[in-house]
Amino acid sequence: MNKKTVLIVGGAGFIGSHVNKLLHQSGYHTIVYDNLSSGKKEAVIGGVCIVGDMGDEKALNKLFSSYPIDAVMHFAGCIDVEGSVKHPQRHYTNNVSNTLVLLDVMRKYSVESLIFSSTAAIYGTPQEDRIKEDHPKNPINPYGRSKLMVETILKDFSLAYGLKYISLRYFNAAGGDPEGVLKDYKDRDDHIIPMILRNIRAGKEEITVFGTDYLSRDGTCVRDYIHVMDLAEAHLIALKKLFNEERSKVYNLGTGKGITVREVIEATEKVTGKKISVINGKRRTGDPVCLVADGSLAEKELDWRPKYFLEEMINDAWKALN
Repeated sequence: MNKKTVLIVGGAGFIGSHVNKLLHQSGYHTIVYDNLSSGKKEAVIGGVCIVGDMGDEKALNKLFSSYPIDAVMHFAGCIDVEGSVKHPQRHYTNNVSNTLVLLDVMRKYSVESLIFSSTAAIYGTPQEDRIKEDHPKNPINPYGRSKLMVETILKDFSLAYGLKYISLRYFNAAGGDPEGVLKDYKDRDDHIIPMILRNIRAGKEEITVFGTDYLSRDGTCVRDYIHVMDLAEAHLIALKKLFNEERSKVYNLGTGKGITVREVIEATEKVTGKKISVINGKRRTGDPVCLVADGSLAEKELDWRPKYFLEEMINDAWKALN
């Protein structure tokens, strides 16, 4: 059994809860710290769950003084792209200001290892078919800008204070627990796959497609969908690397395969056996036409490769809702 203790901030959310489950199964002691603004206590399988806010310095001090924390995984913050355009203050406070509070408490208690949940949104409009880690960073919405700000802060903290971090830039997380143990406890979801599945479960077999005039093969946005358990596996591997090496690194996490919104709908119809009616809507503010990863660096340095495909993601997401 691995006796190291990992603090998972935002660990009651979608990705964090799956990572917590895998870490706990792998022998780590886990502490989930979440304000439950979007996460659910029921999603915390294994470890300790403490309700609190990342911006609450007093609560963090109590937490760090009570447990021998070896590393922190940071999943907390706002992730709604369109919401960030409408309410940027919320995103900058939650994603940037509150992260600084966490980092300051980590310094105070000499916790030097951090894995950060970043995003492909930091790249903005792609200049290449597949995005590498050194692609120009020109985010086109406050959500992406807030994540890029945190990555810049981490780099500066690494140089000045000896922080060791790995920043994992996700593309589009999807799926669910293949074992069917961890369920989808969210009240709502703005991502395409769970939106369709929730509508089907409610007897409303339709979906609004936001933008049908993009320069793609069928006019809809192209995204790189990656199974949440592939992401969880990458976090486990990255954690081991962080404990064994001194360098800070960043990695893209994606499959390298671009899938359009219409192709997602077709695959969902195949998995569920339901015909879905499509409503053509206007483009959403802040949506680039295409985001597809070049994941070769993670494959080379982490020996990590995605194992799941789109239909498996949809099937596992459907299982998590039922």
